[in-house]
Amino acid sequence: MASHVLSDMRVLTGRSLSHILRSPDTIITTAVTPIALMLLFVYVLGGAIDTGSDESYINYMLPGILLITIASGIAYTAYRLFLDMQGGIFERFQSMPIARSSVLWGHVLTSLVSNLISVAIVIGVAAIMGFRTGASFGAWLAVAGIVILFTLALTWLAVIAGLSAKTVDGASAFSYPLIFLPFISSAFVPTDSMPGPVAWFAEHQPVTSIVNSIRSLFAEQPVGADIWIALAWLVGILVVAYGFAIAIYRKKIS
Repeated sequence: MASHVLSDMRVLTGRSLSHILRSPDTIITTAVTPIALMLLFVYVLGGAIDTGSDESYINYMLPGILLITIASGIAYTAYRLFLDMQGGIFERFQSMPIARSSVLWGHVLTSLVSNLISVAIVIGVAAIMGFRTGASFGAWLAVAGIVILFTLALTWLAVIAGLSAKTVDGASAFSYPLIFLPFISSAFVPTDSMPGPVAWFAEHQPVTSIVNSIRSLFAEQPVGADIWIALAWLVGILVVAYGFAIAIYRKKIS
């Protein structure tokens, strides 16, 4: 049974990936906005921002840029899922002897692959702009783990949007608040430089702990409690989003 499900997931993931391969501009477009933000903040605004540390601004801001990259990329998952729903693909899959959940997992795994490629492109451009890190292999693995968890959590939110949306615009519009969230966090400036209520929100929302954890790993500094807070947020969002997505999917195909 398990091998049957994995085989179905592999086939359906290949189907979704083929759409990416036929339009690689999707990945390039996803990476354009974060790269443009890096250029703007580093070469235009960076000199006026005091981060309270000696590290270069590109090193300081890169963790937040990576999260924005992923938040931009998951909109494509909601868009593709919405098109499949409208095109009757799910109804056709129902008549075939395949695991129902594999349909959603095909989109989720495709999102993971495409977003990791986008993240790699952004890190490459950041390195050209001066990003440097002495992070160990273990630290890089930890960063990769956080990025993968973040991508999975947001992708399952995208699945909910794709299944629930009434229009194409509605399917992808949900990602806008997620893209904006890093700007009200420690991603670009220290939270203690913000007004009281804004600082409180920035310090207690999930992006700040995630950004702080990645930044500390890149800087070879102790991550402290931030890593556990980040993991709690990510696992919590992932579990809740997965549960809601499966419930909505079952209702749609019942």
